[in-house]
Amino acid sequence: MRWSVGIEAELGRITTREEIVELADAVAGINGIATGIGTTHYGAQLIVEAASQDEAIAAATAQFRQAAARAGLPEAGITRTEAISEEEEDA
Repeated sequence: MRWSVGIEAELGRITTREEIVELADAVAGINGIATGIGTTHYGAQLIVEAASQDEAIAAATAQFRQAAARAGLPEAGITRTEAISEEEEDA
């Protein structure tokens, strides 16, 4: 089943446009979009295949952390995750 997973991490300082553009580039290849320009967090919305909501969040979190590292962002604590299945979204 396909899931749309939103993830945010608290950076503790204001993000720059360049940082979020790098994150956007890193998540583009994994069906994602990046968020967070000018805020104290950075995030992404990712589409993943998983059997359950918990598995979707775990898979997306791993992909998000890898993308953030590729973008040169420091590892930050995850402050928000949410997942909605394709079925729930259609209802």
